[in-house]
Amino acid sequence: MSYENVNVRIEDRVGWLEYHRPPVNAFDWAMLHEVGQVLSELLADSRVRVIIFASALEKYFTVGADIRMMLEAEQDGMRKWVRTCHALVREMRQARKPLLAAIHGTAVGAGLELVMHGDVRFAAADARLGQPEINIAYIPGVGTTQSLGRLLGRPRALRFLYEGTLVSAQEALAMGLVDIVVPPERLRAEAQSYAVALASKPAEALAAIRRCITEGLEVPFDEGLEIELEEAIRLAGTPDFPEGLRAFLERRPPRWA
Repeated sequence: MSYENVNVRIEDRVGWLEYHRPPVNAFDWAMLHEVGQVLSELLADSRVRVIIFASALEKYFTVGADIRMMLEAEQDGMRKWVRTCHALVREMRQARKPLLAAIHGTAVGAGLELVMHGDVRFAAADARLGQPEINIAYIPGVGTTQSLGRLLGRPRALRFLYEGTLVSAQEALAMGLVDIVVPPERLRAEAQSYAVALASKPAEALAAIRRCITEGLEVPFDEGLEIELEEAIRLAGTPDFPEGLRAFLERRPPRWA
């Protein structure tokens, strides 16, 4: 797979999706479409069990949407932009594979918003994160008004978006914006190691957990129980379930499908 604005590689069943639009990873239409295409291909690739969002640039994860593009878009253009972003958000939230992020440098706007719909976010200790859209009289429109309320809670999400300031990796960790902070030189290795560990687990069970948590939080409790029931029944019909039981009884490592 070869793209102009995204680097792609697969290593030990881990697919890396790296933003690559120098000098600062500003999202334009071409980059947005390529990110969506790469994600779809990695989700469909049987060699890939876990996906990591990252950046190929040294100092920037992303600076968000290209300001010149936004200035020219007007209302009709922004309607199309946000709807396209929302389609990508839905694909991420419905994904059947774990989605991780390795965040470094400056991380603001659209590219950061996308990884808020993933599962585990690693951040380099020198990363700076923020959603400064208030400073251009706008909102973060990549599903972020919804994801941040769920991640951070309503009061903290409101303050974060009201103020529009950048926070350090440690502040982001305390807020719940990221999950793990590591030294910059260890960022990729730590994210890869975690992803490889996930890739060694039964894929259908990972997918079931992801669906139960992601969809379950969106619906009333009893409906969440129904999702849990569906997935429990489905897993009981997969070859990995009896294999896991036999491996446990025989005290041996399981051989997952």
